[in-house]
Amino acid sequence: MTTLAGFDARRFKALERSGFNRIAARYADGAPLRASLQAALLDAAALQAGERVIDLAAGPGLLARDAARRVLPDGWVLASDIAEAMLAEGCRRAAAENLPDLLAAACDAEHLAFADGRFDVALIGLGLFIFPQPEKALAELHRVLRPGGRIALSVWGPRDEVPLIAHAQDCIARLLPAPKVPRPSVFRLGEADRLATMLEDAGFADVRIAPHRFTCRFDDADAYWQAFLDLAGGAAESLSRLPDAVQAKLRAEVANELGAHADGTGYAVESTVLIASARR
Repeated sequence: MTTLAGFDARRFKALERSGFNRIAARYADGAPLRASLQAALLDAAALQAGERVIDLAAGPGLLARDAARRVLPDGWVLASDIAEAMLAEGCRRAAAENLPDLLAAACDAEHLAFADGRFDVALIGLGLFIFPQPEKALAELHRVLRPGGRIALSVWGPRDEVPLIAHAQDCIARLLPAPKVPRPSVFRLGEADRLATMLEDAGFADVRIAPHRFTCRFDDADAYWQAFLDLAGGAAESLSRLPDAVQAKLRAEVANELGAHADGTGYAVESTVLIASARR
């Protein structure tokens, strides 16, 4: 994929790691907002009891824990992420949910430290677009999947169909200078044809992609803004360093931006993700 001018992959990954480590618990607490998306992705994966599963960009193990319930006791799930505090949060919650056998390994998605053909299924929930070189991550997953193994993943759809993220980004762009560390767009894989081509170029076949729409409800604009921060990783890390007065201006701008989504009892924000599945 095209590299952004001035983009520093190592610096970007360090910022993402720091940001997601910061928000680990809140990211996990926000899972109910995205419950239908998670269920749709697991349905696309068609997990079977006894399978060996890797969940890449696993965060606090939201997908991994639900996947474990489908493959245990004879199968197992490995949660992998660059942010170790995210994984630790997931392991704590897994133990509390009587899932003590959840495995976790902190590593870079573009350089997986696993043997060839080790897994039956790979999952990536809202993660592929974060990687500086998503094609390398897919190539790595192709390598660690057994022949005939499966992949299922989700990405944000086209920008104009994802107000959950786009509204917050628009407010930030109006009030703040451009970031010092250029960020790949989270919408860069939001076109089905582009995503399908990337999967096929990595060696996957039988590619299927379908849109999934889901609605997040918020009591007020502050709840929306907090939900965005709880998803934002490195962006949240940068925003947390802003003066209180600037953060207050952002919150006020968000309240104006959300007007079209008012539903009488708060705000209802409908967004689109693409769910993709394929076979090695």
